[in-house]
Amino acid sequence: QVQLVESGGGLVQPGESLRLSCAASGSIFSTMGWYRQAPGKGRDLVATISSGGSTNYADSVKGRFTISRDNAKNTVYLQMSSLKPEDTAVYSCYARSTMGSLSWGQGTQVTVSS
Repeated sequence: QVQLVESGGGLVQPGESLRLSCAASGSIFSTMGWYRQAPGKGRDLVATISSGGSTNYADSVKGRFTISRDNAKNTVYLQMSSLKPEDTAVYSCYARSTMGSLSWGQGTQVTVSS
């Protein structure tokens, strides 16, 4: 059974940094990544990373967020820097198995506020 367990969310002030982690188990994964959903808004793609390390970012986070992964640990990370209040959202990781199925984490709250 596929499981994704996230950690690292919390409350930070504008300009500070935070790192999210998502440990996946139960399969071999190709693409992994992060989405976020702000209050009253839809879910938006934040960043993705392939098993080979190719990355893709939303324009709103380019230059501030960095996605990485440890394939040996099946873990994907999201390093978030220069955080802004508009980054406040529930962040959810996802992982697509090599068989094509998609799995989601439970979500972790990130709040950026002074």
